[in-house]
Parts: sequence; structure tokens; C-alpha cells
Amino acid sequence: MEQMENEKYFKEGSVWKSIFVMAVPSVVIILVMIFYNLADMFFIAMLNDTAQVAAISLVGPVFSILAAVSMMVGNGGCTTIANAFGAKDLEEGKIYSSASIWFTVTCGVLVSVILLVAANPMLKFLGTPEDAWIPAREYYNVLIAGSTFILLGNTLAMLVRAEGAMKESLVSNLMGTVMNLVLDPLFILVFRMGAAGAALATVLGNVAATIYLAVYILRKANIVSLDIRYAMKKPKAILRVLAIGLPNGIGSVLSGFASTFSNQLLASYGTNAIAAMAAAGKGTMINDYLVMAVCMGCQPLLSYSYGAKDYGRLKEIIKKLLILVFGLGTGVMVLCILFRQGLIGMFLKEAVVAELGVQMLTILMLTSPLIGIGYLVTSYLQAINKPMQAIVLSVLRQGALLIPSLYIMNFLFEIYGIMWAYVVSTVLATAAAMGLYFLQKSGRE
Repeated sequence: MEQMENEKYFKEGSVWKSIFVMAVPSVVIILVMIFYNLADMFFIAMLNDTAQVAAISLVGPVFSILAAVSMMVGNGGCTTIANAFGAKDLEEGKIYSSASIWFTVTCGVLVSVILLVAANPMLKFLGTPEDAWIPAREYYNVLIAGSTFILLGNTLAMLVRAEGAMKESLVSNLMGTVMNLVLDPLFILVFRMGAAGAALATVLGNVAATIYLAVYILRKANIVSLDIRYAMKKPKAILRVLAIGLPNGIGSVLSGFASTFSNQLLASYGTNAIAAMAAAGKGTMINDYLVMAVCMGCQPLLSYSYGAKDYGRLKEIIKKLLILVFGLGTGVMVLCILFRQGLIGMFLKEAVVAELGVQMLTILMLTSPLIGIGYLVTSYLQAINKPMQAIVLSVLRQGALLIPSLYIMNFLFEIYGIMWAYVVSTVLATAAAMGLYFLQKSGRE
């Protein structure tokens, strides 16, 4: 009954306390994920091989595609389950959870088969230079072979949050992360597996998390169900899950494509430029992940309030989340700029490459306070069942504005134009997000 008792945080009491209870586990999970993501590159950097560092960045967009699928299904499933929870329709919640889980398994198997067969064309498309081809191919093969567990582990962690199982979601991520941190130095440095070792550690960590959550669901879950019969009762349920989660999925996919196009442009400036961007991108990753964690962690709060027709509380949650994500973004920006030399130095040992990474990081961090606004408005639109508006916002933020900006700014200002393209597109996307929010708000009033 622990999950049912947590319902009080959805519908009553201090909004700040509810945000704290829902967001903190998600933020802790993301902090741990950030730590082991940084650890991957940290241990790789100890090999003093820039090509190995570049390999992780080059294959990064493929990981973004996997994240897109799990985020789309997990967040869509979490939202629909929370809506059903708020409306006291537990049967409907089981249907959405089962549909989400089995769709994820199917996607994982298909992704593994298709992307392994298409490995060489994919690596060429990702802009892999000849001197980084071997480590990139090794990292790619291991990551794709374990993609089913990467997808399922992340999806299950999001689904169980819909019924208040924050502890279980946190434990699963901690379990996977600790395993990854233990295995990283073993595989990378002791066994000398390089980038492939980092990928293997990631996969095995997700295997452990998936098993833990599956056991929890089978034994204790009240709403989330692994029983495929619930999905078969209403096969079209997955369509609503995908519609609600699509903005997050599109955002991650387009982010992956943007990274690919960015790497293709950077490749003309050499492997060092790709490695420098990979290191600088860790700063923006910290900010993006943190504000995204807050918004996704509080997604059940938004969805529950809307499902329960408690519009006053919904409005209050939005206001306080805005304060939180803006403050987080500002704090991360200040810290990353103050300690930029040390941050970049963790991953890049060559002085010339490190200096380029420092310059890139400084530019990329300038719009950090604005990033959370886009994530928050997207979560709000999803919560009030406005998936199309959320999709439009995601397309603008990660694709329609960013990708053209990369090419235009590169043409005008060469390598530094690529960095400023992120700044320009973020400012424009934030303006669009605010416009969509106030337009939707005026329509409701």
C-alpha cells in the first residue's frame, strides 16, 4: 500500500513538498547517471587516445535514439497511467503499462537486429573519420547488441513512478550505475577494452536494473503490470501512450540528428574538434539532464492534477517548477564557467584540444537558464493532453531551429559558428515555448 499512500503528494499539502518528493529521486537518478557518463569519458581519457574520446561522441547520437524510444514510451506511459490513477481507473492504468512494456521489448529486438546489420552505413552517416573508425565500431556493436535492456531498464524506471514507487525507481538506477562504475575501470583500463569496455559496462548496468524492476513489478506493483493480456485487451492503447510521449521522443531523436550533423561539420576541422565538442558537451548535458529530470519527475504531479480537474493546483505547480528549473540552469551555468578548465581537463589531456574545449564550453553554457523553460512547457502540454502542441515545440527546439542554424552559422563563422548555433536556436525555441504556453493558457481561461 506504500504506493497508494504516496497519492497524498499528488493531491494535497505543500506544492513545494510535493515537488521535492517527486523531483528529488529523479534528480538523484540523473546525477548518478551524469556521474557515470562522465566516468566513462574520464576513464577513456586515461588512455591518452583522442580517437577513443571522439568515438564515444560519434556514436552518442545512436544512444540518443535509444533514449528517445525509452523516453517516449516511458514518459507517455507514465503520463497515461498517472491520468488513470487520478481518475481512479486502475484497470486502464494496467492496460497502458502493459502496452508500454511490451512495445518497448519489441522495439528493442528490432533495433538490435536492424542497426547491427546496418553498422557500416550508420557509422559513415555519423561522420566517423578513419582514425576513429575501429573504436567507434567496437563501441557501437556492444551498445546496439544490448539495446533491449537499455530501452527496457529506462522505460520501467519511468513507469513505476506513475504509482509513486520513487524508491524502486531510484534503487534500480543506483544499482545499474554502481555496476557501471565498478566495471568501467575494469573493462577500460585493466582489460584494455577501450570504448567497447565503456559500452559493455553500460549494458550490464541496464541488465541489472531491468531485472530488479521486473521482480518488483511482479511482486509488489499495484498498477504497473507485465501481463501481456492487459495490452491485448486494448491494443490501440499504445497509440495514446506514443502520442503523449512523442514530444520527448522527437526531441531526443532530433537532438541525436543535430549531434550527427554537428559532428559531420566538425569533422572538416579534424578529430580534435570532435573530441573538444564531446568534452564541452558534458557541461550542457549536466544542465539538460537536471532540468529534464525535474520536469519528468514532476510529470505525474501535473498529469494527476489535470486528471483530477484540480486546475488551481496545476497552475501553482507550474509556477514553482519554473522558478526551480530557471534557478538550476543558472547555477549550473555559473559553476561550469567558473570551473571550466578543470572540467575540460578531466577529458582532454592535449593542451591545444583542451583550450578549444574550454572555449566551446563557455559559449554553450550561456543559455543554460533558458533550457528548463522548454522542458517545462512540453511537460505541461503533455499533462493537459495537448500532444500536438508539445510535438511542435520539440521539433522547433531540437530540429527546425537548431539544424539549419548549425549549417548557416558554420558557413558564416566556421567552427565557432557551430557553438553559437546552439545559443541562437535555444533563445528562439524559448520564445516559442513561452508563446505556446500563454496561448494555451488564454485559451483555457
